[in-house]
Amino acid sequence: MSRFFNPSLAGLDPYTPGEQPSGRKFIKLNTNEPPCPPSPLAIEYAKTEAARCNLYPPLDGGELRLKLAEHYGVSPEEVVVTNGSDEVLNFLFKAFCHKDSPAAFADITYGFYSVFVALNGVPFEEIPLRDGFKIAPEDYIGINKNIFIANPNAPTGLVLPLCDIERIAESNPNNIVVIDEAYIDFGGESALGLIKKYGNLVVVRTFSKSRALAGGRVGYAFARPEIISDIYRIIYSTNPYNLSRTDIAMALGALEDEAYTRALVGGIIEQRRRASEELKSLGFELTDSSANFIFAKPNGISAKELYERLKDRGILVRYFDRPRISDRLRITVGSEDEMTALISAAAEIMKGRDGK
Repeated sequence: MSRFFNPSLAGLDPYTPGEQPSGRKFIKLNTNEPPCPPSPLAIEYAKTEAARCNLYPPLDGGELRLKLAEHYGVSPEEVVVTNGSDEVLNFLFKAFCHKDSPAAFADITYGFYSVFVALNGVPFEEIPLRDGFKIAPEDYIGINKNIFIANPNAPTGLVLPLCDIERIAESNPNNIVVIDEAYIDFGGESALGLIKKYGNLVVVRTFSKSRALAGGRVGYAFARPEIISDIYRIIYSTNPYNLSRTDIAMALGALEDEAYTRALVGGIIEQRRRASEELKSLGFELTDSSANFIFAKPNGISAKELYERLKDRGILVRYFDRPRISDRLRITVGSEDEMTALISAAAEIMKGRDGK
C-alpha cells in the first residue's frame, strides 16, 4: 500500500475470485463458469460489431435495453444495463445506502456485498443464516435497512420462495430490497413479476451464467423507473460508455438464441442431478442446490484436504476458509466428462486408492 492511498480504504479486503491458473491445464469447477462457449449467434454478432468499434457504444445499452424490456415484458424505463451484475450491485450500494440508511445481507452469501459496503463506506448488518444454511424471512421483516439477497444464494444454492420475498419487501417500504438472481435460471422462481407491486424492489440478473457470457461482462436489473433513473445518474457520472459494442452485440445474440440457452440450462440441471446422486453415494452431504453449482461436505476427509488433492490431480473446486463453511466445497457443474472426472477422482481419494 502506498503512502498516497486513501486511509479510509486502508482496511478494504478485496473480493477474492476463484483461482484462474495459467500454465497447467485444469478442469475448472471453481468459478461457476458454464461448460460450453456462448451461442454461435452471440459470437457471430460480436464479430460483425467489432468492425464498428471505432465508434463509441450507445450510452444506455441501446437496442439491448429495448430487447430486454420486450423479452421480459417490462418497459425500457424499468431496465438498466451494466458492465456485469457486479457493477449494478456496486451502484445500488452507492446510490441508496448511507449512514442513515444502512445495508443488510446474510453472513454467508455472495462475497462482493461485504466489499461494496466497505468501498462505499456504508454501515451494514450481516444476518446469520439459520440451521441448514437457510435465510429466515423473519430476520428481515421490518428491519428498515436496504436488503440484499442472492436468490438462489451463493455458495449454498438454496432458494427463498417468492412469498417470503414479498413479505420482506412489503415490510421495508422505505428501503430497497435487492434480489440478486445470478443463478435463477437453474432453479427457483424470479421475483421480476413483483416489481410493479413493490416500488422498492430491485431484481438483478446477468448474462454470465445461463447465457455463457462470463467473459462478456453484461448485467442488467429491473425496478420502477425512478430507481432505474437513479442508477443511470450514477452510471453517467462514472462510466457512461460502460458496455462495449461487442458486449452489447454478444448479449443480443445470446438473448435471441433462446433454444441454445434452454439446452445449456437443461444440460447443467441434468448434470447437477447426476453428480449430486453420485456424490451422495460417496458419503457427501449436500444442500438442495438450485444453482449451477453443488455445495458439498465430504465424509472422512476435510474439505481443505480434498480440495488440495483434487488440485494435485488437475481439478479445481472452490474452498472457503471461513467459519461455518470451511468443511464444505463449492463445485461448479461442468460438462458430463468433467463431472465424471471429478467424481472418479474424489472416489479414489476418499477410498485411499491414490497411493497417498
